[in-house]
Amino acid sequence: MSKTIITVATTGAFPTKEHNPNIPLTPKEIANDVYECWQAGASVAHLHMRDENGRGTMSKEKFKETVELIRSKCDIVLNLTTSGDLYATDETRMAHIIELKPELASYDCGSMNWMHNSLFLNPPQFLEKLGKTMIENSVKPEIEIFDAGMIYNSLYYIKKGIIAQPAHYQFVLGAAGGTAATVENLVYLKNLLPQGSTWSAFGIGQGHLPIMFASIALGGHVRVGMEDNVFYAKGQLAKSNAQFVERATRVIKEANSTAATPDEAREILGLKKN
Repeated sequence: MSKTIITVATTGAFPTKEHNPNIPLTPKEIANDVYECWQAGASVAHLHMRDENGRGTMSKEKFKETVELIRSKCDIVLNLTTSGDLYATDETRMAHIIELKPELASYDCGSMNWMHNSLFLNPPQFLEKLGKTMIENSVKPEIEIFDAGMIYNSLYYIKKGIIAQPAHYQFVLGAAGGTAATVENLVYLKNLLPQGSTWSAFGIGQGHLPIMFASIALGGHVRVGMEDNVFYAKGQLAKSNAQFVERATRVIKEANSTAATPDEAREILGLKKN
């Protein structure tokens, strides 16, 4: 029976308690939430941090506290963001990677207009530094793809030896300024990947369910959670991130697959446990 990795993105940089009072924001809330998601079948946790005012932050101390709390509870694979604050410097986007050496970290493979009123900057100089830093610290990049051009960027960095193969991709569909969350777009992007790659996908907001169903049907992995969608169903706020994981686990089982354990996810992704 095949194995499907469920990544849970618990927090993100933007949703607040006003959007959904159940979203976890503090290190303790995030750690408890991740533990519940691990119990429900998640094998990877994608983590963002928030400051005391609930804004996205790249605070190394917040990451360290949260990682230690999670590690005391379970063996879930940790995937730390490198883009949790649009105003962060190159150095603060990488400092926690160097110190904590997570098994995975996000690698946003290009720049784009964000929310139609700001810039999401990932210039070539930063991507080269980030790729080299990940190689030096045995951290595997999760290559975030918001549009097709970012796949071609990744191929260039693979050719230069800045991204090691086999590569792992995460399709981010439905972001303002990025590719729309449609099944047609998912199939198109999937077919551009280099041979031997692994991939996962998610749709933001109302694209959540169609992309999850299509990813499972196409043999990919999935990401769920309140970073991407605070509603469990139309007009129904999610009670917890574990609720999303539980549904994904059921759908995967109905598709004759099984939710991967953390160690199975490590094997699938070729991770080095740091």
